[in-house]
Amino acid sequence: MSASWAKPSLGRLLVANTGVARNGRISVVWYIRGFSTDVQNQATPAKVVSTQQDSSSQSLVKAYMDLSKAKLSSLVVATTAAGFVAAGGPLNPVTLSAACVGTALCSSLASALNQIIEMDRDSKMKRTQQRPLVKGVLTKEQGQLSAATFAVSGTSILALGTDPITTFLGASNIALYAGLYTYMKPRSKYNTWVGAVVGAIPPVMGWTASGGSIMDVEALLLGSTLYLWQMPHFFALSYMHRVDYKRGGFAMVPVLEENGDETAALITRYTWYLSSVPFVATLTDVTNSMFALEGVALNAYALHVAYKFQRERTNANARKVFLTSLWYLPSLLMLFLLHSKTWDDEAKNDDKDIYRKLLSERIHSIRDAGRQICVHENAINSSVSVVGSQSNVQNDKSSACPVSLGIKKSEEGVQAAAQAVVSLQEDRETSK
Repeated sequence: MSASWAKPSLGRLLVANTGVARNGRISVVWYIRGFSTDVQNQATPAKVVSTQQDSSSQSLVKAYMDLSKAKLSSLVVATTAAGFVAAGGPLNPVTLSAACVGTALCSSLASALNQIIEMDRDSKMKRTQQRPLVKGVLTKEQGQLSAATFAVSGTSILALGTDPITTFLGASNIALYAGLYTYMKPRSKYNTWVGAVVGAIPPVMGWTASGGSIMDVEALLLGSTLYLWQMPHFFALSYMHRVDYKRGGFAMVPVLEENGDETAALITRYTWYLSSVPFVATLTDVTNSMFALEGVALNAYALHVAYKFQRERTNANARKVFLTSLWYLPSLLMLFLLHSKTWDDEAKNDDKDIYRKLLSERIHSIRDAGRQICVHENAINSSVSVVGSQSNVQNDKSSACPVSLGIKKSEEGVQAAAQAVVSLQEDRETSK
């Protein structure tokens, strides 16, 4: 008899008979189920093996993603791309891809080396006990082989696709993260400050890959933004997991204090520092004044949650600081790109660079749409229109907002004061 017509097992027949005795009728359905189940058990071993293989492959892929900290690498890619685009240079897709992929691989290498070095400590912490090396999904040798692959591919892509400065920054970041930062984590609370330098370098790499200088004001602003942002982000994270970090033997600020006073003070202080970035960018003529104005609203909420944690130091309030930091950074970077004056630089416009042209047009269209709903500009335009100076408003439309007007007046005042000092000095010399 073929497998498809195999008889049901004795156990199933006994169950069926019990059903007959209890219900007083023949249970045909039970008997058919016996056939069906036996057929499935005999006909699907290949499918079971295939499913197990697929599951094993998926778990292996996930293990390598966890080893490379794929989520962290995605953040690195985003900040690198932001730095590249902010430079306003030629938007070469090949160079942009090389910068992003190369930086991501360097980040993956640093993460892999960090996990190899900290295997014992990770095994003691709940939040890291599921890492692939700790669970044994990957062996230490596999981790080392992956790290070597990341090293060769990451640095090679940067070297071939970008420039020596960007490649040097990528290699230096690996050494800083897997070397000094990892060494300091169990030994000094200042490991967070060193780790923040690591996170600040990717946007600078994007800037230099696009042709900018490492000492440009814009590059320094982007790096400073990432550096300052990491402080409230990681202090809030380490406060939430302070018990776990203590279990692992890491010298984080919240671990080394009892009441969280220093942690709260640091979160508030660095949030204030971060709040100054839009004003500095405007005063240094990197962005237009709307970045400073919109930054006020963005930073007001960040300061609100920071002070809330300072008043009441709970895990819930620390989590609010942490979650705020997750949407704060992309919002700030988007505003920086939107209001950057690099898109107003006619010297950088090139009709042959279709990608930059399209991006520049899109940014200007967003700006124009924003002016349509700006209360300040509408009020000023209306008042001037009544006087009959509409043409003057049109010529100065880009700087009608009070922040721009205030800055202009301040600059005029400084120039007038400087001229007065020079004139006074000349008069004194003449009198002599």
